[in-house]
Amino acid sequence: MINLKKRSAVAVTAFLILCFASCNTEDSTGDKLAIEFEKYQLENGLEVVLHQDKSDPIVSLAIQYGVGSNREKPGRTGFAHLFEHMLFQESENVPQDQFFKKIQDVGGTLNGGTWKDGTIYYEVVPNNALEKIMWLESDRMGFLINTVTESAFYNQQEVVQNEKRQRVDNNPYGHTGWVLDKAIYPEGHPYNWQVIGELVDLQNATIEDVKEFYDKFYGPNNATLVLAGDFETEDAKTLIEKYFGEIKSRQTVSPMEPQPVTLSETKRLYHEDNFATAPQLNMVWPTLQQFEDDAYALDFLGQLLANGKKAPLYKVLVKDKELTSSTRAFNNSQELAGTFRIRITANDGRNLADVEDAIFESFKMFEEDGVTDKDIERIKAGLETDFYNGISSVLGKSFRLSQYNAFAGDPGFITQDIENIKAVTKEDVMRVYNTYIKDKHYVITSFVPKGKLDLIAKDSELAAVVEEEIKDNVEVSIEDSPEEVVKTPSNFDRSIEPEEGVSPKLNIPASWSTTLSNNLKVYGMEQTELPLVNFSLVIDGGHLLDSFDKIGVANLMTDILMEGTVTKTPEELEEEIELLGASINMYTSRESITIAGNTLVRNFEKTMALVEEILLQPRWDEEELKRIKTSTINRIMRSAANPNTVARNVYNKLIYGEEHMFAHPTSGTEASVETITMDDLKEFYAKNFSPAISKFHIVGNIDQETALAVLSNLENNWQGDVVAIPTYEIKGERDKASLYFVDIPNAKQSVINIGYLGMARTNPDYFAATVMNYKLGGSFSGNVNLILREEKGYTYGANTRFSGSKIRGTFTASSSVRTNTTYESVMIFKEEIEKYKEGISQEDLDFTKNALIKSNARRFETQGSLLRLLQNISSYDLATDYIAGEEKIISDMTLEQHKALANKYLDASKMGYLVIGDAATQFEKFNDAGFDEVILLDKDAKEVKSKVIKD
Repeated sequence: MINLKKRSAVAVTAFLILCFASCNTEDSTGDKLAIEFEKYQLENGLEVVLHQDKSDPIVSLAIQYGVGSNREKPGRTGFAHLFEHMLFQESENVPQDQFFKKIQDVGGTLNGGTWKDGTIYYEVVPNNALEKIMWLESDRMGFLINTVTESAFYNQQEVVQNEKRQRVDNNPYGHTGWVLDKAIYPEGHPYNWQVIGELVDLQNATIEDVKEFYDKFYGPNNATLVLAGDFETEDAKTLIEKYFGEIKSRQTVSPMEPQPVTLSETKRLYHEDNFATAPQLNMVWPTLQQFEDDAYALDFLGQLLANGKKAPLYKVLVKDKELTSSTRAFNNSQELAGTFRIRITANDGRNLADVEDAIFESFKMFEEDGVTDKDIERIKAGLETDFYNGISSVLGKSFRLSQYNAFAGDPGFITQDIENIKAVTKEDVMRVYNTYIKDKHYVITSFVPKGKLDLIAKDSELAAVVEEEIKDNVEVSIEDSPEEVVKTPSNFDRSIEPEEGVSPKLNIPASWSTTLSNNLKVYGMEQTELPLVNFSLVIDGGHLLDSFDKIGVANLMTDILMEGTVTKTPEELEEEIELLGASINMYTSRESITIAGNTLVRNFEKTMALVEEILLQPRWDEEELKRIKTSTINRIMRSAANPNTVARNVYNKLIYGEEHMFAHPTSGTEASVETITMDDLKEFYAKNFSPAISKFHIVGNIDQETALAVLSNLENNWQGDVVAIPTYEIKGERDKASLYFVDIPNAKQSVINIGYLGMARTNPDYFAATVMNYKLGGSFSGNVNLILREEKGYTYGANTRFSGSKIRGTFTASSSVRTNTTYESVMIFKEEIEKYKEGISQEDLDFTKNALIKSNARRFETQGSLLRLLQNISSYDLATDYIAGEEKIISDMTLEQHKALANKYLDASKMGYLVIGDAATQFEKFNDAGFDEVILLDKDAKEVKSKVIKD
């Protein structure tokens, strides 16, 4: 029996009414949302926040610790993040690599995150697994440190270093954060280093460091536990007391005081970037910590300076001077300090000195034009919709409550946060501009392509960026002590894993569908939790309707249609959307063009009126087309240095062949985009935009009758016939194993894509094949990830997958690996794919079934997930209950069927093996690796005849 009297006698229950607009009874224009929570504290100091939400049979558990990179010491940077990785390894009662697997086995999802000011761990599971996640989380809070071994620690050091290579070293502009923080914050300031840490610090960390860090920061007295979802309050309190109540408090962690900084001079730095193809400028001013009145006004300032066509940065840099195609400015106030940042990626060949001058010209415009009440109103309207979107899931609510409790001392601060946003005035915005930005010192960085020093801002000095040297791989074997783990005493036997209750049944809201008189098909689903609506209009065709001499027309269509209407300039249209707090986005994919929208229910009719105007009354603005083409061309040029983009483009050419449209990027090429004219766009629009090949989907707090009434204008005003969508012969069938290598000199990682043609989504075997693939590489617990990441430490992640639509897709295995493990990683993929055909164990098949079936309880929680469900139904003519059919395929699968599918659809001897990496050090290793051919390619998938010379 658990003694509930151990809980603190002081508990606070709050019932919050959240309103952005008016909430009084006489003015009902504002949407209201009630959030009830209870907060109390255990005797060991653990703060607990409970929020019931019975909308779906799921629960979210989030534990936030008061430790981020700001608690580290110089020389031991990156440790908070490294330690986050360690907590997923094992604990006294949870074996190695079982944390992920046990959560997936109950149908859940999990992860963790570290930032400058904190670390959080979370799980979302069906509600029958509530006790299991309590057991798991408490075991690593109170029963972990005795299990930390040298080998496990070394492995995670390698994994984190690979994460750094993937996110920083192998990315354009990846070192920007390091350069800026070193310049803004003085030596010793907690924000002077990066969360990911210095490579040398990661390599030098020791087991002793781990134990010290754990004892100091990972006690219950330095944590907030938030439980949100479908549970009974007293049952939850009992479990929390049982699993967490006996964990002893550890060292007292004193709150950190704010440490805002100032600059005594402007600092100007530059870096030649190995992966950049366009120059990028950052300007950063120190500001202040979060939740201060000025921090809210600075958030508004960022949007007003850079977002949209009314913004002075846009007017000067994009429209007048054509220095860039987009502008960004934002405030980042954190626990201890803050910064205001402007980031501009310049157009090809444009000098960053000119960009800097133009920014100050924009400031002058801002000072002269000022800020209007309408400007403030449109920003607040967007923040209201964003707020509701942010709490659309139990996990989103958990994050909000934990953040407020950790940094404001009260989960109920959510109401004050809203009031602080509502209180911002135009005078506040001008005041913070004058206080923190105007005539103040700043840090400016110029990141330019190799050999393009003529593009840096004036008077810049070289930044001291340290680049990792590529060395041969040396396998390290660490033998752990065979001594048995000493168990920490507990009031009960923690080695007994809690049993799950009865799994909740699949519960998807009823849907409806109809066909309007203009042949537009409409699919809908009512979900009433939030005052929101999400919708999409999908027009079939997309990239498939491009012609080979004008590739990219379909992509530009979705840009030009958003640039004003017959009756509204681009600026006026943008403002109308913003005043509604709505978002309307248009994009092109391989097989469709989509208009997607998100808005408050009360504004749905007005939002749809704008969608109709965008769709049926294009402005065809020549000036905007010129800007869009420049932007697209520059984006294509920048992506040419990104190893992941290169891999995707070359892989598609190898799979589909030049004569298939899928071999060519949706965006087109620099040359093709340059040739596209307004007449090309008008012709595409006239031929291919028709309700007869379109589907409208809507999910939200709206019924069928109301939705159809709003769509009546579109039904009456949009007419058109069926459009013939081209089909292309696929000539990519393979009969041998080919190794293809594309050179990215000095790449710190190699991008690997392995595969061949697979199936269409409509193939009867398609879904069964995705089930078969799950244990190979369809999850974190897939074989390839467990070997390449968890065992070898070669990568941050590895996966395998089937993709397909109405057209045949691919089977693909992929990863980004440390450069000096490229050969070994490719061979491991090859071996594991072949080995998988020998069959899996009954245990692995049961794990697959549990993970896939039980996860459906949480799979359709949000409006976005339900919208995707409707889109699948409409795209592939699926039954409304097709998920139940998929569950039957999973539950009925046998070991024999699994093996037969693997042998039918996996053949490593016929796959293409594509590597994007440093050829000078890696290419020749493959010559004697048993491939039928080894070919060096350029970025256009053309064979390179010249021999690679080693450095």
